[in-house]
Amino acid sequence: MASGGFTRLPSGDVVVALRLPRPGAAPGDDIRVIVLAANRQRALTRLRNLGFRAVRLVGNAHPPTPDEVQAVLHHPDGLVWRDVAATDAVGWQSFSALR
Repeated sequence: MASGGFTRLPSGDVVVALRLPRPGAAPGDDIRVIVLAANRQRALTRLRNLGFRAVRLVGNAHPPTPDEVQAVLHHPDGLVWRDVAATDAVGWQSFSALR
């Protein structure tokens, strides 16, 4: 199960942040994925459609930070990621860079 959380924007949209295992990497090599969608279920469906089949969000223990919200709002796809261990100096990447 992924750890993460969500925040509702004034526009009614939701930003969901999840920590997921990186595809094809060693265990413990996780990524932080930020998704912008109309609601939580649509955000999770987007991730499932991209190959993260067992994604669930239970609770709101690790909601997106203001910097993460800004990153996803300024991205045309509304979906960004980076390594969990990355520093703030490392920018957010498009999901197509993950494949």
